[in-house]
Amino acid sequence: MKVLLWRKYWLPERSGKVVSNTRVVRIADRIREELAELLIKEINDPRLLGISITDVEVDRELAYANIFFSSVEGAARADEIQAGLEHAQGFLRSELAHRIKLRVFPRLRFRYDPTFERAETIERLFASLDHETKSKEDHG
Repeated sequence: MKVLLWRKYWLPERSGKVVSNTRVVRIADRIREELAELLIKEINDPRLLGISITDVEVDRELAYANIFFSSVEGAARADEIQAGLEHAQGFLRSELAHRIKLRVFPRLRFRYDPTFERAETIERLFASLDHETKSKEDHG
C-alpha cells in the first residue's frame, strides 16, 4: 500500500475560502474610498486627471477586484485612462494592501463605466419626447 504523504502538505494557489457577502461589500467600499483618495493625493499621471471611481466589485474569494471608472470627457479618453491605471496598477495595489489589511489583496482589473453617458442619453430622449408632446398639444 502506497501512502502519499506529499498530498498532506500540498496547498492550492488560493485557499478557496468564501467570504460573506456583507464582508465583500465592506471591502469593496473601502477599496473604492482608498483608491479615490490615492488617485487624488498620490498619483501625478496626467492621464488620470478628471476620473472618478464609480464602483468596485470584489469576488467572494477575494481574488479579483473589478474597478469601474468614468471620466468627465466620456468614452473619448477611456483607453488612455485605462492605460494609465494599468501602468499604476502595481503601485495602487501595494498602497491599497498597506491601507486595507487583508491576508491576500485582490488583483485589480479596471473597466470603463459608461453609466453616466447612458443616463445622459436617456435624459435627452425624455427631454425630446417631452418637447414633442408639448408641441403636439399646442398644435392639436
